[in-house]
Amino acid sequence: MAQVASPKFKTPPEVTDYFDQKALKPAFSWLDVWGEEHAHAFTVAKATETELLSTFQTSLSNALRNGESYETWKAGVEKDLRRQGWWGPRRVSDPALIDDSQIVDFSSPCRLRTIFNSNMRSARAAGQWHRIQRSKKAMPFLFYVRSTALEPRAEHLAFEGIILPVDDPFWRTHFPPNGWGCKCAVRAMTRREALRRGYDPEKGGPQLVWKQVINRRTGVITKVPEGIDPGWHTNPGLARAKGLTDRFSDRLREAGPEFASRQVKTFWNSTERQILTNLPEKGVSLPVAISEPLQKDLGSSGSLVSVFADTTRAKVSKHGQQLARQQAFDRLNDILTKGTIIDEGRQDARTIIWHEEGKWWAGAVQKARTGYLRVISFYQIEARRARRLLDIKGGK
Repeated sequence: MAQVASPKFKTPPEVTDYFDQKALKPAFSWLDVWGEEHAHAFTVAKATETELLSTFQTSLSNALRNGESYETWKAGVEKDLRRQGWWGPRRVSDPALIDDSQIVDFSSPCRLRTIFNSNMRSARAAGQWHRIQRSKKAMPFLFYVRSTALEPRAEHLAFEGIILPVDDPFWRTHFPPNGWGCKCAVRAMTRREALRRGYDPEKGGPQLVWKQVINRRTGVITKVPEGIDPGWHTNPGLARAKGLTDRFSDRLREAGPEFASRQVKTFWNSTERQILTNLPEKGVSLPVAISEPLQKDLGSSGSLVSVFADTTRAKVSKHGQQLARQQAFDRLNDILTKGTIIDEGRQDARTIIWHEEGKWWAGAVQKARTGYLRVISFYQIEARRARRLLDIKGGK
């Protein structure tokens, strides 16, 4: 009887996207790329040449996409490193002239395994965080699972069994991996299971002890929780979300208005927008619309209009008007692209109103200090106020 081949496992796109969208950053030391920057920049310590760094990124990307083991990846990357003359000891100089030149050996099994494991685990953690956010209505809690290492660290064992809501601040710093070689994990669970396992809503998260760490290469001072390796104190999924929207916005600013408008509208109607809107961290900027009239009116640096996710959450829940404001937020793209621009006398801001199916919607856009256009408010308005605003427009 013929054997049927089992279907090949396909790595989720949110995992591969996290890795592939990183920019190359040659560096002499792992300290040169710090904290959240790892979500946006790919680096390997002592890989100061772009060709060498690109070789590592391409090989790791293929390994991630194809589900390769360490041994398979090592065999493949060895051929490229030998061809480039990087297989075996070589002296590398510090481009920043901070440290003395050092001998590096990329053929060292220990070094290669560290490169492979740290990149694989961070990428998978970012992908897992994306899926957790997507399903958190059904499974709103995370459970910290103990390390699978033969000799787990005592500091990480202290986190074992912690159960907290998905968006609790604890997971901004303690979402695994939490250090070099860390094999800890988290598991999503329902509220019912969380309560059954002992979650106490009144208790809250553990009291964290923070230490100050000075990056000797950059001078940056960072607060890191006790038990977390410096440099591993961020959540790669959270950092990825901000990086994705930042890069998306940059590409939209460079694109022509017609193409950018289509891209923004597609994004605005996607589940991706809904996920990013509910992320807990600050500074996630969501592209809303392309408006050349607003750009001309306010003298902005570009026609892209954005809104901060944390601003959105605050506005949606304001004054008990959650439903109306949520509807207004969902309509933001239409408001800004189809509405009437009203100048109420503010040099750096405009009000835009739009009417559909018997309802009036409004949004307020301001030119930020950066020169870009930013939504600062959105709401459903009464017909009387809408007509008064239109009278202002007509009077001018």
